[in-house]
Amino acid sequence: MTTSSPKPPPAHRRRLLRYGALASTLAVVAAVAPSPVVAATAAPAPAALDEVMFVGNNWEGTVDVVRSRGDYAHRGRINVVPDKSQRLWEIYLNPLKLAFYLGIQQGPGEGHDQLVDDMYTTPDGTALVASRPSFADVVAIDLSTGAVRWRFPVSGFRSDHMAVSPDGTRVAVSASTSNKVHVLDINTGQQVGSFATGDKPHENLFTGGGRHIWNMSIGEVNTSLDDPSQDWTKGDRHITVADANTFQTVKEIDMRPRLDAFGRRDLSDAVRPAVFTPDERKLYFQVSFFNGFVEYDVATDAITRVATLPKNPNTGEDRTTWVNDSRHHGLSISPGGAKLCVAGTVDDYATVVDRASLVPGPLVTASKPYWATVSGDGRDCVISESGADRITAISFATGQKVASVPVGDHPQRVRIGHLPSNWTPPAAS
Repeated sequence: MTTSSPKPPPAHRRRLLRYGALASTLAVVAAVAPSPVVAATAAPAPAALDEVMFVGNNWEGTVDVVRSRGDYAHRGRINVVPDKSQRLWEIYLNPLKLAFYLGIQQGPGEGHDQLVDDMYTTPDGTALVASRPSFADVVAIDLSTGAVRWRFPVSGFRSDHMAVSPDGTRVAVSASTSNKVHVLDINTGQQVGSFATGDKPHENLFTGGGRHIWNMSIGEVNTSLDDPSQDWTKGDRHITVADANTFQTVKEIDMRPRLDAFGRRDLSDAVRPAVFTPDERKLYFQVSFFNGFVEYDVATDAITRVATLPKNPNTGEDRTTWVNDSRHHGLSISPGGAKLCVAGTVDDYATVVDRASLVPGPLVTASKPYWATVSGDGRDCVISESGADRITAISFATGQKVASVPVGDHPQRVRIGHLPSNWTPPAAS
């Protein structure tokens, strides 16, 4: 039998076979070949930050930005109520909110809205976080656009003093009409915890590297029941020490029995601005109606000294005329702890006091000084003169005034913060 050779495939089939073989080969090569190397995109370097001071102009709803040392040069102004119309509509349409809004205006606001109380910056310096008493909230204002990043309405009807944790990630704010402190994530505005306080929580301080929060409640300060015999009407006033992680109360400190034991039954137990020494062994604080301050030893849980400072002979003695029961309101301490700076609010002066002797230095004339803080380099005490719309720097070393800078309407809180070195005020401001 003769075997015939197989016929070759037609030309078009030969081409298809060659293409198929080539495709298979390429597939194998693709499977085993290394992936192309793509250059990694480096994350943008964090922006360089400048240390500055933020001055809250309470009646105006603005914050002035000034250098934190040296000449305290003015760098710009921020509007912290860009949503003012929206907030006011919400208030006007709610009778209960409106009643409290008008009460704040005519009480602590002295006939004005309280549009900014306290403020801190986020760690990256891109937002300013501020409490707004009349709007009962805390907001983050974007420092490049001037827009509201987030808003947290506090419980009740008024927000007040704040404190920032040592690592800058959390902010504690007093909700003064609900007797509560909210602790918020400073970047998102989300509440991470809260704790109950005495009546009308006011000042907040972080201690122990951020382990604890001290809150001072001041009670009712907007009535005319200001005679010492009527002090019992002011409410439950005490210091609440809370765990900053669990938000459980660690300790409550009522200064009434401690002041009585020291022989000062005449002094109010409403703790106002307060500062710790650098080692946190001593707490210095002001109280309602008093031209001076008190020294408290933390370890022994006792009052150890009381400093009475001069009265201005031109200051009337009618307690009902002293705004929010404050005779002196504003206290700071030098970085080494050797000097205290006191704002003598209704006595119209500020003075640097030697902490060892409690002897005051020169009385620096000031118009209704309402706060005291420390400059960025630690050399000066910076006070807000709410009656003159300016801040004034006083040397810790000499007790003399070294600079004054005009700011907005009724400055109160002054805080150190950071913003990008190339910052310019938002156009919306």
